[in-house]
Amino acid sequence: MIETAFAKINLALHVRRRREDGYHELETLFAFVDAGDRLNVSRAERDSLWVLGEFAGTLDNPFENIVMQALSALPRAQGWAVTLEKNLPVAAGLGGGSADAGALFRLVERSQGLPDDWQTRAAKLGADVPACVLSRACIGRGTGTELTEVPNDLAGMACLLVNPHVPLSTASVFKAWDGVDHGPLPEGDLRTIMLEGRNDLEAPALSLCPVIGDVLDALSATDAVLARMSGSGATCFALYDDAAQRDAAQAAMPAAWWTLAGALR
Repeated sequence: MIETAFAKINLALHVRRRREDGYHELETLFAFVDAGDRLNVSRAERDSLWVLGEFAGTLDNPFENIVMQALSALPRAQGWAVTLEKNLPVAAGLGGGSADAGALFRLVERSQGLPDDWQTRAAKLGADVPACVLSRACIGRGTGTELTEVPNDLAGMACLLVNPHVPLSTASVFKAWDGVDHGPLPEGDLRTIMLEGRNDLEAPALSLCPVIGDVLDALSATDAVLARMSGSGATCFALYDDAAQRDAAQAAMPAAWWTLAGALR
């Protein structure tokens, strides 16, 4: 079986407060691009993982990868041999590892169904994992695990992802957040929430990784409807009314930057 681990982007990300448990209370609008990593699984005597692709070398220990953790979290009749094609940069604000785990959950669902408590199992692997299992537009609250699906008026919109080949620690970005609550997500359809929302982690990420500003400037100089950083960075995205505008923007990006063209699911 083969499954795509769809790249996650945060169309808006509002950080409301730091909780006593050390996590942060969030309100975020999740969306997913129709491209990403790729998982291929076959039945085997025991679980195993083989990683290949452009960013395979950035995983220090593939056998402690979140995919292996997801395998352990889900009961199955026999082992799975998993090949992970790592096409998304790591520590990039795209939920790459969470997307991989989400794809594994969907493969198990296709094979035999998921346990009733799958969302709890997914949340234990990471705050973005439940949303990545769904891989559909939704609003996340709490630490991002309390999900509400919303009508998607942005499906099919052309999207360009750009990363300057700089990894950025999520923990470091949250630590640099100014602690100010700038208010909740706006109400309305997805386009309204996206356009009137913001990413509260953009400023702290810029303070740690100034090249993000160069990426945003480059994307803002194109015909984008919106250019914004995703998650805790350093990947930024831009949305376009048509694929031709997106492709022209991709061609205009510096060759040293990683890019991925796709559309919102």
